[in-house]
Amino acid sequence: MSGRRTRDAVRDSLIKNGLPSTTKTVIAGLANTYTDYITTYEEYQIQRYEGASTIYGPHTLKAYINQFVFLAEAMVLNKTVPVGPKPPNYLSSQLSFNLPVVYDGQPSGQVFGQAIKDVSLKYLQNSTVSVTFVSANPRNNLMTEKTFLTVEKQNSSTDWEVIATDSSWNTIFAWERTSTLFGESIATITWDIPADQPTGTYRIRHFGYAKPNPLSEAIKEFTGSSKPFQVVTKKLKFDWRDFNRPQYWRYFKALGHYKKKYQNLYNTIP
Repeated sequence: MSGRRTRDAVRDSLIKNGLPSTTKTVIAGLANTYTDYITTYEEYQIQRYEGASTIYGPHTLKAYINQFVFLAEAMVLNKTVPVGPKPPNYLSSQLSFNLPVVYDGQPSGQVFGQAIKDVSLKYLQNSTVSVTFVSANPRNNLMTEKTFLTVEKQNSSTDWEVIATDSSWNTIFAWERTSTLFGESIATITWDIPADQPTGTYRIRHFGYAKPNPLSEAIKEFTGSSKPFQVVTKKLKFDWRDFNRPQYWRYFKALGHYKKKYQNLYNTIP
């Protein structure tokens, strides 16, 4: 009901200020902030969950409608409106109890991005493949708009096509601390191969950032890759000779077919 009242009030303001009577308004629930629930005045009086969560009081909806009508009129008439007060920024004064990354270590003889539990050579469609890498704390770089992993299909000797990332439903990126004292960790990447995945050559890659020096804030990028593996289809083995079994001939006779007719076919099969 709050949305309906807001929509109707904005539409009336738009039409009143010159837009056609057929104008339609649509509420899109997208915002860069959160102000809890906004109920009608009547619903606020009941004080159920939504009403009790309307934290700015019973006239919250009316205040929103008043501002939206004001902005709608300004948009139609091309009026300039004041920017208004700038909200305070409290980021600098917020407390964080999440300790920073101290450092990342790598086991002796191993390097960041190295596959320590690699893939097999072949996997069937509708199966699962996983690979484990020497990794580092993912908080070094959250990879915003990037990815910690890719699943890639080989199209040519040098061309690899990304077919899945860490945002895909059929991939899992699992990070595990293996030694707190030495800062060592691993990352296991799992890919559930779809049943209709095209056959071919694939690989799984891991991307990350490491902080190897505890006395420095510098971090370094690393990448790793599994060895190439094949995705193959499961072919059913079928032998025409199976039809020579007595139980099959009973079915053929029931359908009006006779063994003699199919025996000739059987005899031609090497």
